[in-house]
Amino acid sequence: MAITVASLHRYVIKSCRGESLDDAVLDARGIADDRRFMVVDASGGFLSQRQLPRLALIVPHLSDTLVTLTAPDVAPLTIDLSLLRTRLPVSVWEHRGEGEDCGDAAAAWLTSALARPARLVRMPDDARRAVDPRYADSASDQTGYSDGYPLLLVNRASLDALNARLPVPVPLDRFRPNLVIAGAEPFAEDAWRRIRIGDVEFAVVKPCARCVTITVDQVTGERGPEPLRTLATFRSSGGKVLFGQNLVHRALGRLRVGDPLTIGAV
Repeated sequence: MAITVASLHRYVIKSCRGESLDDAVLDARGIADDRRFMVVDASGGFLSQRQLPRLALIVPHLSDTLVTLTAPDVAPLTIDLSLLRTRLPVSVWEHRGEGEDCGDAAAAWLTSALARPARLVRMPDDARRAVDPRYADSASDQTGYSDGYPLLLVNRASLDALNARLPVPVPLDRFRPNLVIAGAEPFAEDAWRRIRIGDVEFAVVKPCARCVTITVDQVTGERGPEPLRTLATFRSSGGKVLFGQNLVHRALGRLRVGDPLTIGAV
């Protein structure tokens, strides 16, 4: 059976609601505009669903120079990105850099939606955040405000194998992938080192270590014990629970739903 791209996904704001795409442009950081924005606290440290499951309820819509935010019980807000000027110090794990502040109106909106002080920042065009050199395939590898890598691949058959062990199945959105593939055996991706999708080659650099984010229902923002509890019983290594594979792309290009995936360099 042929292996193909089953779906593509982008997360405009780190840890907020994602969107499905029919096709996606790859720029230097991964899928264009994926995790280009980030919610931060007063010190510029990133906020995620680890601390704030309600981030899953925030739905961003990006259009040209505007981003619109919607969430339950809060009036929508539209931000004009062409007006961004001020930069703030921000951090994602060990990374220290700058983010373009999206303004006081965005900060007030997020503070209301999340019930705690927060601001919204965008990664500047001239910023560069390197991939962890322990796992990077090249010194030029970079990413946006993702946890650490430009792309995350999930195998639909691997999810099926997990769901077969769960009392209640969970959807793919729990794992917040960029690429979902179909046609491979469960967990076949563990053995891949190079793949090609369409005209783009990817290095499969590291299994993805999962956290409590996968226990958050991405529709309701509610948290439970699964699927992390069950996943830990058969997908643990070195004290980490693993599901999916982090990718680094070797070229710019375009991905489309239905593209074939081949294993190994071509």
